[in-house]
Amino acid sequence: MKAYIFPGQGAQFEGMGKDLYDRFDVAKQRFAQANDILGFDIAKIMFEGTAEELRQTRVTQPAIFLHSVISAELLGDDFKPDMVAGHSLGEFSALVANKTLHFEDALRLVSKRAEAMQKATEMVDSTMAAILNLDDKVVEDVCRKIDGIVAAANYNCPGQLVISGETDAVKRANEALLEAGARRAVLLPVGGAFHSPLMEPAREELAQAIEETTFHQPIAPVYQNVSASAVTDPEEIKKNLIKQLTAPVRWTQSVQQMIADGATEFYEVGPGKVLLGLLRKIDRSVQGTKIDNVSE
Repeated sequence: MKAYIFPGQGAQFEGMGKDLYDRFDVAKQRFAQANDILGFDIAKIMFEGTAEELRQTRVTQPAIFLHSVISAELLGDDFKPDMVAGHSLGEFSALVANKTLHFEDALRLVSKRAEAMQKATEMVDSTMAAILNLDDKVVEDVCRKIDGIVAAANYNCPGQLVISGETDAVKRANEALLEAGARRAVLLPVGGAFHSPLMEPAREELAQAIEETTFHQPIAPVYQNVSASAVTDPEEIKKNLIKQLTAPVRWTQSVQQMIADGATEFYEVGPGKVLLGLLRKIDRSVQGTKIDNVSE
């Protein structure tokens, strides 16, 4: 069975999408729509912007979404998913690919999400950190004992868990986790504490936009970050998508469940190959392929 997976924030690169725009009419159409919906020239930033400009949340999220959705559309009749999933932001790309959301509606939600997350990050001094080579339960237990807000945010693969919260609390957690046996505890160059309780203002803002958007019956189940299980009911998809901002991304568990449900081939659609790298660390027995209709 074929599983298509879509990357999240961090997969951006300078010049991204230029080759798609130059070669394909559907890409030109999508970029024009995006410029209109977003109210700024995202094509110019993607094609000519600096790494710093691309790191702005309001740019990064729609940029990765655009690149991923166009790449999936270019597969045409070859796109026959048995299941889909996306890492954090990538869940929106997955929901367009499996026909749950129309492109325009999804891009509006991605834009609203990025703006809401940006605002939430400005309310509290917060950050994230990658914890390497430590059992998930140990990380969870240590975080619970730390004064302040800090919690597991991204279960990326066995031995790689990202924590998120108030900067001081994350730093204290890093020290405690190194003492508990972590090989490394590295602060990440991010704007705030994504997938933590500190994103509650963003969750509330996005919830209204999601509730007002029409979700359709998907052509294939989506394995959502919050539940790490197959979902086909549009209303349940909505609820999980709202919870996603303050809940951890259960990527390890999602991939394991997809494999348990019969996935034997994984295809990463969009910029970069981060998810294929994680796939190899989760289960080397399944095949992973990069959808290569672009040059990077």
